[in-house]
Amino acid sequence: MAIFGNIESVKSQVDGTKFEKAFFYIQKLQDKNSLEYKSTYNIGLDECNKIVLDENSFVLEQAYITKDKKDCLFESHKKYIDIQYMFEGDEIMEVENINNLTLLKEYNESLDYANYSQSNNASILKIKENELAIFYPQDAHMPCIKIDKNKKVIKAVFKIAV
Repeated sequence: MAIFGNIESVKSQVDGTKFEKAFFYIQKLQDKNSLEYKSTYNIGLDECNKIVLDENSFVLEQAYITKDKKDCLFESHKKYIDIQYMFEGDEIMEVENINNLTLLKEYNESLDYANYSQSNNASILKIKENELAIFYPQDAHMPCIKIDKNKKVIKAVFKIAV
C-alpha cells in the first residue's frame, strides 16, 4: 500500500537505494537557493517539465488547479512507481488496490497508464506542502482533488522504474 508523510518519515520506511536520486532532488526542492527550487517555483499554470534523473527515473514538475472529486479518476502504472511530492499547496489523494476497482480504460503500455472508476471505499490522504506519497503498481491513486476550494498547486511527480 502507499507510503506517505514528510521526507524523513518516508525515507525511514523504504529502501533508499531505489529512491536515492528522487530523495536527493526533493531535498534540493526544499532549498530556496537551489536551481531546482527556482525552476519549480516559476513553473506556469498547466505546464509540465520533464527532467531525466538517470536511465531509471525522471521527474515531472507541474502546476495545475485542483479539481472537484467528480472530475477525477483513479490511475495506475506498471512500469513506474510514483512519488508525488507537494511543492506548494495541498490536495486530497485517494488510494485503492487496483483489484478493488472497475477498469475504465485498459492499460496503455506506451503511456504506462490505466484508468479506473471512483470508489466509496478508498483511503483518503491529505497531502500538504513538503509532503509526499509513494504509489506502487498495485496502488491505484486519484490525485488532484481539492480540499476546500479549487486552487493552484505545484507538484513534482517522480517516476521510478519498477
